[in-house]
Amino acid sequence: YGADTVRLFTMFAAPPDMSLEWSDAGVEGAFRFLKRLWKLVATHVAAGKCADLDLAALNDAQRELRRRVHETIAKVSDDMGRRYTFNTAIAAVMELINAIARFEDTSAQGRAVVQEALDAVTLLLAPIVPHACHALWQELGHSGAVVDAAWPAVDRDALVQSEIELVVQVNGKVRGRLMVAADADQDAVREFAMTHENVLRHLEGKAAKKVIVVPGKLVNVVAN
Repeated sequence: YGADTVRLFTMFAAPPDMSLEWSDAGVEGAFRFLKRLWKLVATHVAAGKCADLDLAALNDAQRELRRRVHETIAKVSDDMGRRYTFNTAIAAVMELINAIARFEDTSAQGRAVVQEALDAVTLLLAPIVPHACHALWQELGHSGAVVDAAWPAVDRDALVQSEIELVVQVNGKVRGRLMVAADADQDAVREFAMTHENVLRHLEGKAAKKVIVVPGKLVNVVAN
């Protein structure tokens, strides 16, 4: 499987301060992950050179993927640089790769966002799988060695969300989810929650005694 597969497996399977139990299935899983990353990069590169990223021209889906990219950069930077929890850093990159794989926008700016995402993935994984990432960095169009490249910086503007998802509960039980404006006040969130189809269905004609809003997390409707 090669050195990178072993490095990925050992750093993902257990934190550095714990013992590691060898697993052939785990090694195979690490190898499949690297092949998947390689295929993502190869497919992207085969489509040709990308346009420059134009932040003002991005649509909602493109901004969402870019937000995921910079959230991952922030998490991996903290996991590796402060916490030394390489397993959680790898898990975060795996989640980002899943998001990239689901992103099917082949427009000029869609591909530009994917280029930024794959660049970030390659840089974030370089300390863990240096040999593969060196080759991927070259494939992505960079002339220098990945070991000489700067660590990716977090774009704080990319982390700003226009909408957030809130869990909706009725008497403490989850009955749905709401997408609301990130800057919506609590009164607006309460009114919106009371129009939710599942909330109305589970109230069964009863009046809401109280509507509790936990900012950024949930709305709980308490029925009589």
